[in-house]
Amino acid sequence: MIALADCNNFYVACERVFNPRLRGRPVGVLSNNDGCVVARSQEIKALGVGMGTPAHEIPPLVRRRCTLLSSNYALYGDMSRRVTAVYRQHTPHVEVYSIDESFLGWHGFAPETLESRCQAMRAQVSRDTGIPISVGLSTSKVLAKLANHLAKREPAHEGVATLSPDSQITRHLLEQLPVTELWGVAGRMALRLLPLGIETAWDLRCADPKRIRRQTSVVMERIVWELRGQDCIPLDDMSQPKKQIMTSRSFGHLTNDLGDLREAVRTHASRGAEKLRRQQSLARAVLVFVRTNPFRNDLRQHSESVIVALPKATDDSRLIVHAAARGLEALHRQGFLYQKAGVMLMDLCDRASEQLDLMAGPEDDAQRQRRDRLMATLDKLNREHGRGTVSIGLSRAGSAWHLRCANRSPRYTTRWDELPVVRL
Repeated sequence: MIALADCNNFYVACERVFNPRLRGRPVGVLSNNDGCVVARSQEIKALGVGMGTPAHEIPPLVRRRCTLLSSNYALYGDMSRRVTAVYRQHTPHVEVYSIDESFLGWHGFAPETLESRCQAMRAQVSRDTGIPISVGLSTSKVLAKLANHLAKREPAHEGVATLSPDSQITRHLLEQLPVTELWGVAGRMALRLLPLGIETAWDLRCADPKRIRRQTSVVMERIVWELRGQDCIPLDDMSQPKKQIMTSRSFGHLTNDLGDLREAVRTHASRGAEKLRRQQSLARAVLVFVRTNPFRNDLRQHSESVIVALPKATDDSRLIVHAAARGLEALHRQGFLYQKAGVMLMDLCDRASEQLDLMAGPEDDAQRQRRDRLMATLDKLNREHGRGTVSIGLSRAGSAWHLRCANRSPRYTTRWDELPVVRL
C-alpha cells in the first residue's frame, strides 16, 4: 500500500503555529514582492479570494477582513523538514514530492493496520509540529492522491481515507471525476482524449492501455494502470542532478544602480554555486541576464543575456561569482530601470567524473583540497547558522533588489535573532 501525506493549507498552517491569533481568521500568503495570493485558509476561500488573485485586486471590503502575509520560505522549508522527519519515524519509505506532500510506502505492514498507523502518525505530526495533515491510502500513487482528496473533503474519514481499486466507492468517485482532475492530466491532454470518448477518470481506466499509449504517451498508459491499482509511475528522483541551475528573482523596486545589480547577481551566483555543490556537480559556463519591466510601456526596454565561460569546470563560489560579475559589466546600460537579474549555471558535469577527465587542466591536489574544505566550511556555517551567515561580499540594507516583504512573519526556526519570545 502507498499513502500520500499532504499538509493542509501548509503555508497558512505554518503561520498559525507561531501566531495562534490567526486561527479561524481569513489568511492569505502572498508571492514574492507581495504580488499574488499563493496560499489560502478555508476562511479566505469562503470569501471568494481565488488562487493567484493579485493583492491589489481584492475588494476593499474583503481585504479589511483578511490578514495577508508575505511569503516566509525559510520558515516553510524548515517546517516541511520537521514534518518529513516525523513521517520517517513511522516508515522508512518516504519519497518527498513537494514542500507539503510526500508519498509513503508501507511495504511489510499488515494492510488492516494502516489506517490506525496513519491516524497515529497524523496525531504525532500535529503534536510535534502543529501542522494538520491528511492521508490517502491505496495501491497506486494516482489512487492515493484521490484518497487524499477524499480524506480532506469528508470529515467522517477523520483525515485518513482508503480507496481500494475495485470497490464501488472508487468506481463511483471515478465516474463523477472529470479526467482533467487526475494527477498528470492537463487540459491539453484532455482535448486529445476527448475524441477517444474519454471524459471521466472511469472512462480512462476502462480504456485499452496500448491504444492510449499509441494515441497519447507512455505516461498516459501508466495512468490507466494506476487507476486500476497498479503502482507504475516512478517519481522523479529528487537527487538526480539537474542539467542547469537557474537562480533569479524580481526586484522589490526598479533600479539602474550598478551596485544594486552587482549585489543581486553576486547573491544569485553564490546561491547557484551552493546548489551545484549539493548535487555534486561542476559548471563550465555562467549565463547572466538582466531585464526591464516588459509591462511598463512608458519606460525604455532592455533585455539581454551573456554567457561567460569558466577557465575550468568548478563549484567554487569565488570563481562563479567573479564570472557572473564580468557578465553583468558587459550587460549593464545606463538609462534603463531594471526589474530582474539572474544567473544560470550551464554545461554541468558530474564532479567525480570530471576529476578523471584527462583533457582537463592539471590542478595541484593540495590546492584542490584546500578549496574543497573552504567551500564545505562555507556551506556548513550557512546550513547550521542560517543562509547568509557567511557570504561573498556584503549586501546593503534597503537595496532596491531586495524583495518587498512588508508583512513577513519572523523566521522563527532558522534565525537566532528571530526566535519566538514567551512572556509570562
